[in-house]
Amino acid sequence: MAYKTILFEQRGGVAKITLNRPEAVNAMNMEMMQEFSEAAIRCDEDASIRCVIITGNGKMFSAGGDIHAFASEGDNLPAAMKAITIPFHAAVSRFVRMDAPVIAAVNGMCAGGGLSLAASADLVLAADNAGFAMAYTAAALSPDGSSTYFLPRRIGDRRTRELMLTNRRLSAAEALDWGLINTIVPADQLLEEARALADRLAAGPTVAFGQVKSLLNASFENGLETQMEMEARAIADMARTSDTKEGMNAFLNKRKPQFNGR
Repeated sequence: MAYKTILFEQRGGVAKITLNRPEAVNAMNMEMMQEFSEAAIRCDEDASIRCVIITGNGKMFSAGGDIHAFASEGDNLPAAMKAITIPFHAAVSRFVRMDAPVIAAVNGMCAGGGLSLAASADLVLAADNAGFAMAYTAAALSPDGSSTYFLPRRIGDRRTRELMLTNRRLSAAEALDWGLINTIVPADQLLEEARALADRLAAGPTVAFGQVKSLLNASFENGLETQMEMEARAIADMARTSDTKEGMNAFLNKRKPQFNGR
């Protein structure tokens, strides 16, 4: 499938999606979000894809929404805002709910919707020259892209309010300290490190990873007993999979397991 605003490639069990509007600092317009949503469905439906990397082409991960495109909408702007959130939010929902882990490899600045997207990922690797900012209220906009859901869960309510109300910019080191990202790597090694991590995850028990994602996503809404019941049902479901049988057999025979993601 040919795309104009993203790049999609698969190697082994790893799919890499690259935001590809470097001349526009990978700003998100309607075309990009529609293609991004299509790519998310593709990853969700293809059982051979067992890990996903999301990154940006050029010097920036993403500047967020395309303000130039928004400004051109004139009086139609409210409708245009509703329209672009449809594919954007659908893509985030697919990535969050699919079994395959999602890695954000943040190169350069990550702002607005770009930060929302990174916050929704399961793991975040950042280049040492990366920066993070919400930026929405600088243009008198409010956040979208799941950031009001995930950021309080990732970094806490107080720090989320600081980012969203003051538009404070975080360096990679500050983002690591706040718990927004998992690790910092030299910029020229970012994709290599992301690929190595993705390859390890793609060789893992994909359905079990999906259960981890589902349980953690629900944990802030459920009471203790409800959450434990979900855990009981999930671990029982896992006991039916071939990967669990393989994992136990490998443990008992002191060998490395060979998971098939089923």
